[in-house]
Amino acid sequence: MGPGSIRIYEVSPRDGLQNEACVVPTASKAALIARLVDAGCNDVEVTSFVRSGWIPQLADAAQLVAMLPRREGVRYWGLVPNTVGIERLIQSGLSHAATFMSASETHNLKNLNRTIRESLAGLDEVITCAKAANLGVRSYISTVFGCPYEGPVAPDATLRIAERLLAAGADEIVLGDTVGLGDPRQVERIVEVLTGAGIGLSKLSVHFHDTRGTALANALTAWNCGITTFDGSVAGLGGCPYAPGASGNAATEDLVHLFGAMGVDTGVNLEKLCEAGGYAAEILGRELPGRVHLAWRGAQARASARKVS
Repeated sequence: MGPGSIRIYEVSPRDGLQNEACVVPTASKAALIARLVDAGCNDVEVTSFVRSGWIPQLADAAQLVAMLPRREGVRYWGLVPNTVGIERLIQSGLSHAATFMSASETHNLKNLNRTIRESLAGLDEVITCAKAANLGVRSYISTVFGCPYEGPVAPDATLRIAERLLAAGADEIVLGDTVGLGDPRQVERIVEVLTGAGIGLSKLSVHFHDTRGTALANALTAWNCGITTFDGSVAGLGGCPYAPGASGNAATEDLVHLFGAMGVDTGVNLEKLCEAGGYAAEILGRELPGRVHLAWRGAQARASARKVS
């Protein structure tokens, strides 16, 4: 990436679809991923290698990986909870893995049924196994900007976890605003604490939720702080499990439009990305909340109306 460019990391096939009540056919997932890749998304988190009973929407992980279009420069990622998950990911043929845990004790217990100490010990094994297989590893830290159970989370809690994960071999730390509680000043403070402790900006990514309408403001602030990797979900696909009915993931189109308008290269074709978002809405049979997505859908409808008249 050049100085005037950012990296978009697309999470809709995993983080988006896992929140859906329906189970999307594997072929439809593969078609969505192909559209995202055609739009220029070079990092796509395609699935999760967890027990099918936990997330039945992603029970087809191995079958999906076998159907993915192979393109030079495209990195497909899978989320793994433990050593069984990383072994399944390696067997599938994926070469990039993502791990996850929370910065707040209560959320970690409810989400993973483990204490933070237990999660860190487990992820030491997972990351060691991944690096032994020459995999790329990114490690999510959830609830960095606030916990639905504990409220504010001290930046030092995130720092301690980030340092441990990097020491284990993680290539990248993802700062997650799990329930959309973050604000720009908080983003500045957390980035300042981590970089002040010696963690390079190139090691940090951000994963914002738009539950309270702050995702773009937080993304712009993170960029001004020097962050250049941003997670997005096409059309805002995926909700927040702790705020039913609220929008969840930052919409990829919104991020691409924002940075593109400022002359920052995302490497993504916005029109093709909007078409991928339209396809996502089609296979789910409902409208999706992304702002640029809705504007694009409205323009499509008006153009169709003019043709009919």
